[in-house]
Amino acid sequence: MDKVCAVFGGSRGIGRAVAQLMAQKGYRLAIIARNLEVAKAAAADLGGGHLAFSCDVAKEHDVQKTFEELEKNLGPVNFLVNAAGISRDSLLVRTKTEDMISQLHTNLLGSMLTCKAAMKTMIQQQRGSIVNVGSIIGLKGNAGQSVYSASKGGLVGFSRALAKEVARRKIRVNVVAPGFVHTDMTKDLKEENLKKNIPLGRFGDPIDVAHAVVFLLESPYITGHVLVVDGGLQLTM
Repeated sequence: MDKVCAVFGGSRGIGRAVAQLMAQKGYRLAIIARNLEVAKAAAADLGGGHLAFSCDVAKEHDVQKTFEELEKNLGPVNFLVNAAGISRDSLLVRTKTEDMISQLHTNLLGSMLTCKAAMKTMIQQQRGSIVNVGSIIGLKGNAGQSVYSASKGGLVGFSRALAKEVARRKIRVNVVAPGFVHTDMTKDLKEENLKKNIPLGRFGDPIDVAHAVVFLLESPYITGHVLVVDGGLQLTM
């Protein structure tokens, strides 16, 4: 049976690294991003047999339509990775309400909607594996990131609860919680200062997190777990 995986946020950063690793392992991939052209370029880099789709994960109609299209073209989705995410860092007293809403919609509601859309097929197949990409900030908190922390902390609670709901259907749900990783989201951070707090002495690369994501996707006896991939940063927080 085909191994079909939908990677939301698969056009860049951690999502793109996940897609590249999974393509090497023989998965058929749907690369999903807001920007269709960027998604197409990422899918083309993987070789043949992979498709690209445009989707705003915060809009349920968009998500449902995307799943219908990708299952029509690739087949039933057995694996789902939610790597789409945004941050709007600011002290809470200075944070605009629309920035709160956009982070909650993309980082939390979006993953809820994609998981909901994937459930129909996974329940019919009596199998499936989901990995949601969280953040160490969702576990530990960080000044200036209260809303981002809430969105990623909420993702952990959601994923654990969903893991309980669907385990009897042989569907697994896990979370990877990265620390500082070289992506667009961290490119403006002062790396030289921050890496002094990381026991392994460096920022992670997207492939470091991708290995953890694929490990959880393929581990048949792990569900409801949060795997921290942070170079030991949590030990100092």
